[in-house]
Amino acid sequence: MNKDRLKEIMLDQQEVFNKQTQLISRDVNLEKYISTGLIVIISGIRRCGKSSLLYLIKEAMKLTEASYCYFNFDDERVQPEKAVFEEIISLHLEMYGQEPVLFFDEVQNISGWEKFINRMYEQGLKVFVTGSNAKLLSSEISGSLTGRNRVLRLFPFSFSEYLRYIDHTYHPEQLSPKKKAFLLKDLNKYMKTGGFPMVVKENDTELINAYFQDVLYRDIVARYRLSQVNEIRQIGLYFASNTGKLFSYATLQEVSGIKSTSSVKDYLDYYEQTFLFFFLKKFDFSIRKQQMNRRKVYAADPAVVNRLGFNFSENKGRVLENIVYLELIRRNKEVYYHSGKYECDFLIKEGLKITSAIQVAYRLHSGNYEREYRGLKEAMKACDVDSGLLLVYEKDEDLPSGKGIEIIPVWKWLLEPSE
Repeated sequence: MNKDRLKEIMLDQQEVFNKQTQLISRDVNLEKYISTGLIVIISGIRRCGKSSLLYLIKEAMKLTEASYCYFNFDDERVQPEKAVFEEIISLHLEMYGQEPVLFFDEVQNISGWEKFINRMYEQGLKVFVTGSNAKLLSSEISGSLTGRNRVLRLFPFSFSEYLRYIDHTYHPEQLSPKKKAFLLKDLNKYMKTGGFPMVVKENDTELINAYFQDVLYRDIVARYRLSQVNEIRQIGLYFASNTGKLFSYATLQEVSGIKSTSSVKDYLDYYEQTFLFFFLKKFDFSIRKQQMNRRKVYAADPAVVNRLGFNFSENKGRVLENIVYLELIRRNKEVYYHSGKYECDFLIKEGLKITSAIQVAYRLHSGNYEREYRGLKEAMKACDVDSGLLLVYEKDEDLPSGKGIEIIPVWKWLLEPSE
């Protein structure tokens, strides 16, 4: 690539990188990643704040302009050639005369990136990279970078991060009726607008359409050279409309018009690898049965459900369940669902054992209490779990908790500090 042109792009990107404002601390232990000698790989969906996290890391490390090198490879001006890595490092050395800490954004856009990063690691450079495709990252990491990396999964804002961004502070154990009303108002807003930083900043869920188009066309269609664009799009819209629900390959074939089951499976994998949708398995002690059973779908953010989903009526219960699922995986929990005579939303597995069961209900009342209670008790009994959680937005005051079951307001659970 032309050296002068590359220098212009580098300086332009660095200026944009340093202009970031209104940043908040994320619920991530930055020191853990700063102090490690390993390569740090930050993965997550587009627009969830990976570049901003790099800036926060740069600030925490108190790096001067000469001591770090930032470059974003998701730039149409950049030629996707492996030689660009060497050119970037050479330019930095020419301009500043010292080896930098590397901050490389969307590095998966350059084929063979992992070999260069591995070489920089072997030369003793501190390296941070981001990427928005889990499959590419994992397949490349499993080669050159095995045992040499630490992965940080980043998501759009959690509810606690959302409150921090809008500068609203609550103390769950000291809530007056007025404060609680304000808190619930914020939770309702979060259920609609979600946690993508720019969506929150602009209060504009229309941006979700653009994010979906980026994922669809750039991360899936272009990357895998696919031609069935409308069919893949229909599957994505179906998922957004059916969060928290079971689906089958047959249903997706009917929705999309795709006849090949193999193709449908591939498209599910592509969506999952871009972090746009997650697929939850039914718990079974048999791994084979886990693979065969139907799965449930959840979106990367509640705004995806609200903006892309064709919901004929407001379904707050499903959105709330989606939020709880995202919080569980943010907390690095291994999650499944239970289905027997009744259903339970989430089972948490630690090691070889199920340690807790969680049911989510928007409103718990006499009409649905037995259903929610039975599903939770059945899951607890089947998995030999002593206690369970019923997470609710609101409940009728006269409903009992039941033996071994604790009913907790979902806002209180969402604001619990991460382990």
